[in-house]
Amino acid sequence: MTEAYQTVTHTFDPVWDTQSEILILGTFPSVKSRENNFYYGHPQNRFWKLLALIYEEAVPDTVDQKKQLVLKHRLAVWDVIGQCDIIGSSDSSIRNVIPCDVAGLLSRSNIHTVIANGTKAYELYRKHQLPVTGLEAVKLPSTSPANAAWSLERLKDAWSAVLL
Repeated sequence: MTEAYQTVTHTFDPVWDTQSEILILGTFPSVKSRENNFYYGHPQNRFWKLLALIYEEAVPDTVDQKKQLVLKHRLAVWDVIGQCDIIGSSDSSIRNVIPCDVAGLLSRSNIHTVIANGTKAYELYRKHQLPVTGLEAVKLPSTSPANAAWSLERLKDAWSAVLL
C-alpha cells in the first residue's frame, strides 16, 4: 500500500526570543516531529547532536532543554512551510505550499542571518520567502538521516563556519 498525500498544517511555534540573531529553517516537520510537537524529533536526525557538538554542550533530551540550547546561543528555529500537501515525511513530495510568516518574525527580532537546513529548505525559502524577506539564506547540508553522505564531523565543520 502506498501512502497518500495529506494536507498538513504546522502546529508548533518558532523557537526564538529578542536575543536571537540566526534563524535556522527546515522545510516542514517530519511525521516524528509532528508526533512530538517539536523540531527535529526523529531520533536519527542529527540536528540536536550537531548543535551540542558545535557549542560543546550536552545533547538535549527534553523540549525545554532543546529550547534552552537554541536560545542560549542566540539562535531561532522554525520551518519555511506552514502548510502543505505531503506524503509522510518526504520533502520531495511537498506541494501546495503555504509559507510560514518568516518576514513577520524577522521584523520582530534581531535576526540577521537565515540558515537553510538542507537543499530543499533552501529552494523553498528562495521560492516562497526570499521575495518577501529580501534576506538571502545560507544553504547548509541537511542534518536529516537521509543525508548519510555527510558525517557528523563534516556537518560540524560546515555548520560551525556559520554558527561560530
